[in-house]
Amino acid sequence: MTFFFPPCDGSGLRLGLGGAPLGNLFEAVSDDEARHLVEAAWTSGCRSFDTAPHYGHGLSERRLGAALRDHPRDEFVLSSKVGRLLTPDAAAPRFQHGYVDSLPFRQDWDFSAAGTRRSVEDSLQRLGLSRLDAAYVHDPDAATHGARAPEVLRQVLRETLPALQELKREGLVRAIGLGTNDVEVVLQVLAEADLDVLMLAGRYSLLDHSALPELLPRCAARGVRIALGGVFNSGILATGTRGGAPTFNYAPAAREWLDRTAQIEAVCARHGVALRAAALQFVLAHPAVDIVMLGARKAAEWDDAQTMLQHAIPPGFWAELKAQRLLPEEAPTP
Repeated sequence: MTFFFPPCDGSGLRLGLGGAPLGNLFEAVSDDEARHLVEAAWTSGCRSFDTAPHYGHGLSERRLGAALRDHPRDEFVLSSKVGRLLTPDAAAPRFQHGYVDSLPFRQDWDFSAAGTRRSVEDSLQRLGLSRLDAAYVHDPDAATHGARAPEVLRQVLRETLPALQELKREGLVRAIGLGTNDVEVVLQVLAEADLDVLMLAGRYSLLDHSALPELLPRCAARGVRIALGGVFNSGILATGTRGGAPTFNYAPAAREWLDRTAQIEAVCARHGVALRAAALQFVLAHPAVDIVMLGARKAAEWDDAQTMLQHAIPPGFWAELKAQRLLPEEAPTP
């Protein structure tokens, strides 16, 4: 199939809104702030939106659905994820998995065929919509599941993906894929199954190039459309090394990443380039990447990202990064 992000609205904007902050990731966002952010994104030309049951235990889906139901359904692309089911639990803590003031549900892993169908139907109920444009299998990787990872992979191949294919035939889903920050699990799945789309977080960025040698070319050859998340690597490429306690992969940045970012910042300073602009524009230069999904928390962050996409970057900046081996020689640049 041909599937792309986002539908053409005439803006040419290759920036979508990621819904984790709408679920109160790390800090609370009010309902009004959430709606204002979605409307600001829409007004700017954004037509691609992503969420998941994991994000605030349904809070992100509820907020995003409430905001998007005001707009014609065929004018936007909306994705959510499967793999975690939400069960009502009055005793559920308000702080779970990094989300504050989350809804009173607990998460249970379920990659079964029945669980996959229930996950999609539950998401549609929370969204108040009748279909998903993309459904991603969420976090089926070894870092998440440890010793159970081989079992999870087998179930994804035997049950989850076939169930999503059936939902696709029924019209509840238009495209299916994986949502992960792990390169290896995507390669394992692609060795045995077809995917339409991939939501890849953090593994192709100005700092982390682990998807470049094998995964991005494989996706391009197979026609798998890529939406990138985590292009700031959870913080360090947005704040730089001087902004408080920089994070990489949702944890305090290790010395390796601090030193490498500091070297990139020095090149930025010599060429008058904003670090955030370099981070956004670099990843979009790869032909396998359709769009960046930005996890903005406020409308001001969304507006800043648009400005950074237009920030002028001289060719000499990219040449110096490659000369200093801060970027691989084969990495496409703007």
